[in-house]
This record gives sequence, C-alpha cells and structure tokens, in this order.
Amino acid sequence: MLSMRKAWTAAFALVGFAILGQAACSAQAALLLEQPYGLYGTINPTGHNAIYLARVCPETPVKLRRCKPGELGSVISRYEGVDGYDWVDLPLIPYLYSVEDASQVPDRVNHELVTQLRNHYRETHFDGLGLDISGGSYVRDGWRQLIGAAYERRIYAFRFETTPEQDDALIAELNSRPNRSHFHMLYRNCADFARVVLDNYFPHSFHRSIFPDAGVTTPKQITYKLTRYARKHPELELTVFQIPQVPGYRMSSHSNKDIAESFSTTAYALPITLLNPYLFGGIFVDYLVRGRYHLIPKDPQVVEASDLFVLTESGAAKENLANAGTQAPGAASDGGPAETQADEGANSGLREIKAAHE
Repeated sequence: MLSMRKAWTAAFALVGFAILGQAACSAQAALLLEQPYGLYGTINPTGHNAIYLARVCPETPVKLRRCKPGELGSVISRYEGVDGYDWVDLPLIPYLYSVEDASQVPDRVNHELVTQLRNHYRETHFDGLGLDISGGSYVRDGWRQLIGAAYERRIYAFRFETTPEQDDALIAELNSRPNRSHFHMLYRNCADFARVVLDNYFPHSFHRSIFPDAGVTTPKQITYKLTRYARKHPELELTVFQIPQVPGYRMSSHSNKDIAESFSTTAYALPITLLNPYLFGGIFVDYLVRGRYHLIPKDPQVVEASDLFVLTESGAAKENLANAGTQAPGAASDGGPAETQADEGANSGLREIKAAHE
C-alpha cells in the first residue's frame, strides 16, 4: 500500500511539474500601435510601431538578454536620430513613463515635469552610449521618443503568445548583427522593423505589400497583418489592450491612418485631385479595396501603470469582456480652474521627484 501511495504521489508530482513546465514555456509579446500626435501627427498621421517583449530585457539599451524574475520585459523599437542605432531596447515602465517604478508614475503631468523625468532617465542610463546625439539626422533628439511614450499618445497593445525558443532566437539574431541605422521613412521605418521582428517569430508570414500604400509599410497596416495572421492561428490568443495617454502634457492623440487612408480622407485629397484626378482615383480605390482596417475592438481592456503585469498574463483575453465598460481617462482641457489644479498637481509631483533625487 505504501509503495502504491508513493507511486501515485510521484505520478501527481510529474503531472504537476509538466503543467508548471508548460506554463513556464509560454511567453508573451505585443505589437504596440501608437497613435500620432501634434502637428507632425497631422501631417503624417501614420503613428508609430514598437514591440513589447515580456521575456526579453536590455542588458544595455543596445544589447538584449533574457529577463530575470520580477522584470516586466521591455520595448524595442526603431526611431531616427538616436546616434545612428537601428534599434533601442528599454524596460517597459521607463519606455511608457520615464520612471523606473510604477509607483512613481504621475496621474497628470505638465511640460516641466515630463522634461525633468526624461532628462533624469537619460542622464542615469544613456550617458556613455551617445543615445542623445542625433549624429547628423534630420530628426533632432530622437531619444525623447524612447522614454515617456504614454505622455505623448494613446497606445494599443496587440498581445500574442510566444515561446522561449522564439525569444532566444530573436535575442541571438539582434545581438549578432550590427546595430547601425539606415533609417528611411518609406522603406526602413518603425513599422518595417516591427515587420522584421514579427517575421522572425513567424517566418515567411510578414512581408512588404504593394497594396495598399504602394509598398510602404505603415503601423496600421502591419497591425492588421498581425490580426489577420492571428485569426488563422488562434493559439496566439491575440488580445488587445489600451494603454491610455497620461493627460496634461499634450492634447489627445488621434487615430492611426495608413497612407491610402491619409490621402483619401484628409485635406490631402483636394490638392491631389486638382493635381491629378486619376492619381487620386487610384489612391481612393486602393483605400476602399485594401486600406480600410478595423483594428480596435469595442472597449478594449484599459491597462494603467499599476496593472502592466496584465500584459504578461496568459489567457487574458477572457478578461476583456469583464472589463468592457472600463474607459480611458480623458485628455487635458484647456484653461479654467481644472487646468490650474492639474498644473498644481503636476508641480507637486515634480517637487517630490526632485526631492527624491537630491
């Protein structure tokens, strides 16, 4: 009887280890669709793409490693004007909020506070790497786009399942090749980098398309390709989260558009039509046939700074229904007592952070 009990105990232990092992083998990544903002976002409303990797962390901003227990992963992206680097990798919380702990994230900010937070993080982590040098690029101070992204815009995270082997392959691939930029807005942009990373995880599945957008890869287009791929591969458990824009620094960001959509539905349409109606007709058909993507589900789960661990939870798609009523906080209003109160709150937060650093 005793030996039988031992046998059953050993069997249950093996099953338990197998289940734990299977859970440990799952990992998460997410394609970040970041909305355009400001004047440049009006001229070029395509936005930005980055890749969140739950099990990949930066040994330095330009060298990758596997994450240690307790780390929330990192965001890797391509941006112009970062001293000629092709990609830079930052921990998740600094990438979104310019601080190193979720408890330090302010509820509301102003320009002075955002500048102070970014400069402090740059001085602490970027000195010696030259990441704040534009190196002759047309874009000045590109490093600012790498920290505090949630102060600039709303971000949608399209999370999918990966394996440790896929993560290791990406680490080896990016660490082994020269990290030098040949950035080009049309053919080697942030969405092209996301496309290459996704194709590393899912070979021969993500490539540049002639239609729509005349072969130019855009953030909205590559996000659509991921959602289409996930429909054919439900094991990816694609889940969409919203990371809200922290109010006070900028006006609310606005929706991503691809190129065909931008030329067809904005002020660009009139001059293009006057210049060449046949060209506009072709662009408009391209938009109608291939360029209309519906990406964001109704009421996606909102992830605040204190809830970022949700991005690493397997099977979180089930929580979307339970949180369907959650809404993102509104953007800052201009003028009036509310704005004054917000500025006072932001200045208070700035004083606390300065005191903490002294």
